[in-house]
Amino acid sequence: MDIVDTRSQDMGLERQLRVALAGTHLEMPRPRAQLGLPSAAERMFDRMLAGTGVLRPAAVLVPVIRHADRLSVLLTVRAAGLRAHGGQIAFPGGARDADDASAVDNALREAQEEVGLDPSGVEIVGYLNDYPTLSRFLVTPVVGLIDGAPALSPHDGEVAEVFELPFEMLADRQRFERKILTRDGLNVPFFELNWQQYRIWGATAGMLWELAGRMSDSDCL
Repeated sequence: MDIVDTRSQDMGLERQLRVALAGTHLEMPRPRAQLGLPSAAERMFDRMLAGTGVLRPAAVLVPVIRHADRLSVLLTVRAAGLRAHGGQIAFPGGARDADDASAVDNALREAQEEVGLDPSGVEIVGYLNDYPTLSRFLVTPVVGLIDGAPALSPHDGEVAEVFELPFEMLADRQRFERKILTRDGLNVPFFELNWQQYRIWGATAGMLWELAGRMSDSDCL
């Protein structure tokens, strides 16, 4: 009975995820994540967004894995030797290449390069809001559903570790902490989510925060 109940619960989470992302799209103009920044930082991002090519387009894949008895979110620990964000936790992803026809192509290519994820095994179920970063990227999060544990081969030069965050961590936004980073004289708030030995913060936690909010909003549907 417990197995049946757990499976039913996780199927409900999958339905909830699909409802939460229904109607999301890549057509312009894309909605931008509300970061809750101080006004000076908001003005800085607005100036960058108004410029041509100032924020580089990028995409990440938010891989949701459907196991027999649970859902999880796949995350990577970036290699410590990387120049940007070394050792931090991130979704597979990166900057848009000239050959990428869309954010979906961008996200799937990067996921294949970084962790060896087969693009043919990913069902795209929707998108989160574009996320501007202090490293001057505008990131489109692409949410994909994967049926069963995928075969992975992480790239040693980019990925130190791959792990799965239980999807139920997104059921309660109180698990997220609001903290402050001081950069270039600005106090920039960010979210942090801790699970086991993993500290998820910054843009990755911000995207998970948005997904958690969408799941909460769709809870009664």
